[in-house]
Amino acid sequence: MSPALAEQLALLPDYLSRHLLLSVTALVIGVSLSLPLAILALRVRPLQGPVLGVASAIQTIPSLALLALMVPLLGVIGFLPAAIALVLYSMLPVIRNTVTGIQEVDPNLIEAARGLGMTDSQLLRRVQLPLAMPVIIAGIRTATVWVVGITTLSTPVGATSLGNYIFSGLQTQNHTAVVVGCVAAAGLALLLDGLIRLLETAASRRSRPLGVTALLATVLVIGTGLSPLLTGAGSGGSGPRAVLGAKTFTEQYVLTRLMADRLEAAGIETRVLDSLGSTVVFDALINGRIDAYVDYTGTIWANHMGREDNPGAAAVLADLREWLAREHGVESVFRLGFENAYAMGITRERAAELDVRSIGDLTRHSPELAIGGDYEFFGRPEWRELQARYGLAFAREVTMDSTLMYAAVDGGDVDVITAFSTDGRIPAFDLVLLEDPREAIPPYDAVLLLAPGTAERRPALTRALEALTDRISDEAMRSANRRVDVDGDTVAEAAAELDAAIERTE
Repeated sequence: MSPALAEQLALLPDYLSRHLLLSVTALVIGVSLSLPLAILALRVRPLQGPVLGVASAIQTIPSLALLALMVPLLGVIGFLPAAIALVLYSMLPVIRNTVTGIQEVDPNLIEAARGLGMTDSQLLRRVQLPLAMPVIIAGIRTATVWVVGITTLSTPVGATSLGNYIFSGLQTQNHTAVVVGCVAAAGLALLLDGLIRLLETAASRRSRPLGVTALLATVLVIGTGLSPLLTGAGSGGSGPRAVLGAKTFTEQYVLTRLMADRLEAAGIETRVLDSLGSTVVFDALINGRIDAYVDYTGTIWANHMGREDNPGAAAVLADLREWLAREHGVESVFRLGFENAYAMGITRERAAELDVRSIGDLTRHSPELAIGGDYEFFGRPEWRELQARYGLAFAREVTMDSTLMYAAVDGGDVDVITAFSTDGRIPAFDLVLLEDPREAIPPYDAVLLLAPGTAERRPALTRALEALTDRISDEAMRSANRRVDVDGDTVAEAAAELDAAIERTE
């Protein structure tokens, strides 16, 4: 077995058990709500249209958007917002199939049952539900496959799942991780679907031995799947003593692994919640859901503080520290030593062709050019400032995954990209970063944030992470990122190299 595969399989018990728990919980609650709601809609005919309409409307909301909306609505991250979103997604096929199945029961049978003196309740239990059960089960099976698949999207809201493989693998170009995540999710969906089908077969044949076998198989599969959580194997036995957060790009994975390694060396058990959105991870820190994560001064300055001015790196950091302490009780803010700023990147050949050296030089060309940016950029204040200060008006704005931007500009699919200054792919693709003389983009010093009260409550954790202050250079960070994004090394290997570079500076 290859080391890369072994590394990913070591994560499988934790990821699979958490994915299974989230999926099964959502399905059980969703079915428990959907069946009586469908019956109520049949009994009270004016409710039928609204119930099906609302369920259908929910289904039209993109799943990732619904998951993300749950976080600000509930004020928490992790299991709860993901479970509620999945419950909502599970309901439509169950409600629709229950309504359809009962409506399609032969009217003659219903009339005969009424002739025997059955009440509405008896008619439902003894005639309609048994005859409609194959259609209802089909809806439950559909919901099962949907929920297991959509659960992989719960990672950005802080719910660990098999999606951790997929999100981190796509960002770090770790195809082994992506394949393991996809195969595991597909296998789980097929397994649960098969178990439901087996239970349906046992019920339709009225076979007690088959029913007992199906029930035992279901209990065995779910119990085995959840055993890492039940026994503590998925979280280091007694549970993590520190929780670290990470956003969805390579640098964050490397830094978080570095932090986790240092905490483990200090005897502090650690769990990582990675692939979180910028707002999600910030709110998680403020609310104490995570203990620490790395952010960037420009992100906090523009997105959270709502500032559009640029008084310089030192002033930004000082104001940021004062604001975090005053508004959120975050008093531990450690500068790591490097800056990872947004920058306009263009191939050296294209820069020479257009004769551009600064962002201002792009102004006259922008109506004929296409610019590529990550998921967040075109909605960020920095983009509005760039447009306002330089008068940029590109012919096309192309939003794409950050891992694809560099290949896109290299291949000519776009002319300019919003690169990250410490990305190892900048030298690999021989890109030129354009100067920003009007300082539209604020400083982006990397800072380590600790949750409110951590310094007092967790002195050992604080000391272990504080030791990284001003220890990581731009070159060291860029080299670590390149190892993952260009050379194909693992995040663990890149983190080890970065740690070694830090040690050499002592």
